[in-house]
Amino acid sequence: MQTLNPSTAADTGPRTGVAMALAAMVCVQIGIALSVGLFDDVGPAGAAALRLAWAGVVLLAVVRPRPSAFTARGFAASAVLGVVTGALTLCFMAAVARLPLGTASALEFLGPLGVALALGRGAVKVWPATAAVGVVLLTEPWHGAVDVAGVGFALSAAACWAGYILLTRKVGDEVAGIQGLAVSMPVAGIVALLVARPDPAVVLGPHMLLAGLGLAVLVPVVPFALEMLALRRLTTTAFGTLMSLEPAVALVVGLVALHQTPAPGPLVGLVFVVVAGIGAQRTGARAAAVHPPAEQRALAAA
Repeated sequence: MQTLNPSTAADTGPRTGVAMALAAMVCVQIGIALSVGLFDDVGPAGAAALRLAWAGVVLLAVVRPRPSAFTARGFAASAVLGVVTGALTLCFMAAVARLPLGTASALEFLGPLGVALALGRGAVKVWPATAAVGVVLLTEPWHGAVDVAGVGFALSAAACWAGYILLTRKVGDEVAGIQGLAVSMPVAGIVALLVARPDPAVVLGPHMLLAGLGLAVLVPVVPFALEMLALRRLTTTAFGTLMSLEPAVALVVGLVALHQTPAPGPLVGLVFVVVAGIGAQRTGARAAAVHPPAEQRALAAA
């Protein structure tokens, strides 16, 4: 009977965690790319609303949050997190409608990067400059053809993502498990529906119902499970470093799924943003991860 070498088992754990984290990012970006296919039917805001609303329904059905699990402060924090999650998704979908997926994702990533720099300690001064160079290369203002609205929506999504991270930590401190997520996601769905106000005759059609449910499972549910398992095998620093690769994953998915070929300038700019994210994560010497724990990070996003 063959016995398992303990050192081999120890080695495969981190590798499995890396694979799970990467798979989670791919699922998120594929979900976003597939959402683009709904733009003609319901628009960017409608696609966001459809996905968030179904994600809220799924989480309510699976988690079934109990009122006894919440203090007044914890419930309020969860509700505010839902509002920010809805705004994050709406802004990012509006950005994706105007910019290549890789560019929008890199600009959005300035949110968690900013949190990393603000909360980090150590040699981090070089990373804001690195990110700034990346932003200039991504937007190429010297061409005079930058989509100002698209960049504005992406930067708004970045600000929302920064708030999302901080609020997620707050909810994690106040509410046990994923009870807070089962409140914040339905609130996000309601916010998005109020903003988008999609035509009920369209969104309640069999095709659209199936698409919304499928996207809700693909974006929050599957990545949530994969990230939760990955965090059991990786340190928070290693996990956060991997998450810094998300703009690069978005670039590849945009190239394959949406046939968006980046110009050399934006491609180099994306590399600068990714390097800044990895550098800030690894030199910040923080006790907590920049990215929210998997139990709370249901990428609504982006």
